[in-house]
Amino acid sequence: MQRYKKISELANLSSIKMLKVARFGKLFITLQPRNDSKMKTILTRRTIRKYADREVSEDLLNRMFSEAARTQTMGNLQLYSVVVTRSADMKEKLSPAHFNQPMVKEAPVVLTICADFNRTSVWARNRKATPGYDNFLSFINAATDALLFTQTLCNLMDEEGLGYCYLGTTVYMPQMIIDTLQLPKLVMPVATLTVGWPAEEPPLSDRLPNASFIHSETYQDYTPADIDTYYTAKEQLPENRHFCEINQKETLAQIFTDIRYTKKDNEAMSAGLLEALKHQGFL
Repeated sequence: MQRYKKISELANLSSIKMLKVARFGKLFITLQPRNDSKMKTILTRRTIRKYADREVSEDLLNRMFSEAARTQTMGNLQLYSVVVTRSADMKEKLSPAHFNQPMVKEAPVVLTICADFNRTSVWARNRKATPGYDNFLSFINAATDALLFTQTLCNLMDEEGLGYCYLGTTVYMPQMIIDTLQLPKLVMPVATLTVGWPAEEPPLSDRLPNASFIHSETYQDYTPADIDTYYTAKEQLPENRHFCEINQKETLAQIFTDIRYTKKDNEAMSAGLLEALKHQGFL
């Protein structure tokens, strides 16, 4: 088997089997949805990269957009916009910005969610008001709005039985997306979802125990013993041990620091992200 060297290569490993349990402390327990839960799919959420040859209707999308718009938002301004891509030509143009991951071209719908202070600024200027949102704080506010909307939309799609893949690559090469979608100043892409009806049912991915990320009253930094407690079970999963073997790495952490998310790549993509923020008027 070949070694995996690129983010895009690792992102497509849907065939790798993941442990179908959640971990709390040192116990391994299967989570069952509560009978009284309104979100019955939250504990079975999985990333879907393969889609059936079946359209996602405009009516269904618009209904979910309306429901997701009830998400909390700064000042009730709804600082986001969604660009819906259905055409094969536009998917082809977007694909390189996402490392040519196949689901971008294969999904019936691609949604690009943007932090948007343009609409609010245009509204202000047309109502005898002077907007002052060409700054980094405004980007953070709009990005927060956009990502909250995105997560609510994901929850709604789960409930409808739709499958989706959240593409973190949106912020890796944002200028390509900006140019392709013709985004004006003060509009910045922050998330992408490929959406369709599932043609696969991959196993659930593992999660760290609550104790690893919940802090009482003040932040408690991690000791080596804490790291052992929280990460050993993850590191011992057969698929993660296999990652280390095929990539000739001693630890799972090295897979992330040396291959998947390297300092060199992070710095290069950070520079591109900052340039895109300047280009869009947020810096």
